[in-house]
Amino acid sequence: MAQINPYIHFNGNAEVAFTFYKSVFGGEFAMISRFKDFSNPEFPISESEANRIMHIALPIGKHNVLMASDTPEIMGKHNENETRSKISISAESKEEAHQLFYGLSEGGNIEIPINDSPWGSYFGMFRDKFGIEWIVDFDPNYKRNINNK
Repeated sequence: MAQINPYIHFNGNAEVAFTFYKSVFGGEFAMISRFKDFSNPEFPISESEANRIMHIALPIGKHNVLMASDTPEIMGKHNENETRSKISISAESKEEAHQLFYGLSEGGNIEIPINDSPWGSYFGMFRDKFGIEWIVDFDPNYKRNINNK
């Protein structure tokens, strides 16, 4: 079965953001490559961007990977308050949802505080300090494995 893994673009702060995400999720980076690693005459990189992230990957849980890169200046900047797709985390417990919500939202803006929702899940939404939008949810009725009904 195919996997879906979020890929985020940053304006030069991907490494700082991912170091923060790693502090919340734990684990180790599966890959870090920098623009200088791929510089060539057809793709010249300025000195100011040489150490920026071309690709970074952080495995989360058993089957997911959060990935990102910095956008080269020649491609322009991302509006950090633009409407982006949200990254949704389905936690395995209410405690895990609480920890992830408050860990990731530190320094950001909480849009919907995490709480019991009218539809029966423990749910919250926020924009982190890097401008990335997240949903954290724990649904005790959600069947994680359709083969274990």
